[in-house]
Amino acid sequence: MDKVQYYLKLKRLQELKRLADNEQKIERAREDFFSYCQLMIPEVYKEEREYLVELCDEFQEFLVSDDDLLLLNLPPRHCKSLTAGRCVEWSLGRDPSLRIATGSYNEDLATDFSKEVRDTISEIKVDDNIVYSDIFPNAKIKRGSSAAKRWALRGSKLSYLATSPGGSATGKGFDLLFVDDVIKGIADATNEFALEKHWDWFTKQMISRVEKGGKIIVIMTRWHSKDLAGRIESEMPAMGYKLRIIKKKALIDEKKEEMLCSDILSFEDYKKKRAAIGVDIASANYQQEPIDIKGRLYLDGFNEYEQSELPEIIHTYAYTDTADEGDDKHAMYIFGQTLDNRAYILDILYTVEDQGVTRDKTVEKLYKNEVNTAWFESNNGGTGYARSVRDKLKEKYRSNQTVIKWFHQSKNKKARIITNAPWIMENVFFPKGWKHRWPELYEDLMSYQKQGKNTHDDAPDGLTGIAEICANKLRSSNQSKKQKYKQIKRMF
Repeated sequence: MDKVQYYLKLKRLQELKRLADNEQKIERAREDFFSYCQLMIPEVYKEEREYLVELCDEFQEFLVSDDDLLLLNLPPRHCKSLTAGRCVEWSLGRDPSLRIATGSYNEDLATDFSKEVRDTISEIKVDDNIVYSDIFPNAKIKRGSSAAKRWALRGSKLSYLATSPGGSATGKGFDLLFVDDVIKGIADATNEFALEKHWDWFTKQMISRVEKGGKIIVIMTRWHSKDLAGRIESEMPAMGYKLRIIKKKALIDEKKEEMLCSDILSFEDYKKKRAAIGVDIASANYQQEPIDIKGRLYLDGFNEYEQSELPEIIHTYAYTDTADEGDDKHAMYIFGQTLDNRAYILDILYTVEDQGVTRDKTVEKLYKNEVNTAWFESNNGGTGYARSVRDKLKEKYRSNQTVIKWFHQSKNKKARIITNAPWIMENVFFPKGWKHRWPELYEDLMSYQKQGKNTHDDAPDGLTGIAEICANKLRSSNQSKKQKYKQIKRMF
């Protein structure tokens, strides 16, 4: 065999190996989402970027799971939208009959997303590089149906629609809904009207278009606790939706200078960005700590218990702060005190209803829960309210099982709330599911700020009363009067 023949044979063997390697890559890409992303954009989807491997695996697992909604919170520039686009391509390649919609904060952005997917699918092979049609030859753009924001694959009337909160999807159904960053910036993030508009668009327009068995993927940079991601997390489980939530922080450990992916965002670059945009916005966007949550008093949330785990109760108390004017709320906590001086919430009345209504409900809850001692703040008419509750208990239930006490609260409210917060988070236990049972109470507790003015403080004020009862800090107003009377008698 001469040198020319040897060279030709070697080149042929190399070509056969390349084709065999490509065929293996193509087969893996059809079955494994990360392998697909790696094949299409190898400079981004590298094995050493572990979080991207995990992210792609989560996407793939979600698509075949019984979860209804995938909520993804990732820092900026960490490939969340890029991965979503690849997921659309991969899903259509595996099932060209799928109907998919994407929504972003404006139609231009949604259209750009659409163009990228469409152009990838329709890419023409011009060299030896693998293109989409090599992997999924049956997914081809339908002739005459390749508009930027609305197009179809062959055999389908509609495969893809791009829309936004200002757009429309009326009359169209989808198997997959992708929502990608509906908040434009800080102005939207702090605008309650804008946040409510996003929620209405998502729940009243887009969700209704998801077909039976369809999936929803929401991708967001976090801003506010009431942004779309926040409301999905807090409200949709109670609606019956099964969520899969992925949250990734850019900064893993500040002391160790450990980042989620240092070749995408280094520790030094993160510090520069944090200094430029401010700690609050950096915490929201990069650390998934919404700007209104960063200063929350009850940042770590509250302990919860299952009903079967309820320990022995040695005394049942109620603490009530009555609503006296304006938009004040009537806050009553009924709780059981244990031998180790912990408080287990048994029932709650938290409402803006007037005192005539709340009195009857208070009486009913005191009797139903067999409360031993009920404390009432006597400030602003609380004494008269407490007496009327006592009289109503005797009149309606002929019961004196509950001792009614009232006291005057003269200490600074905010100081009391902040001082007692550590004990409360350690020793107060709420029943599982309480956030859905008493949503207004949950919202007012979890939004209470350590600094600045709070719209509502009735919920944390009542909760603070529990700590004061357990610490024996409350003294009956009647008892105080008796002590003063004895002191006066001693003087004469």
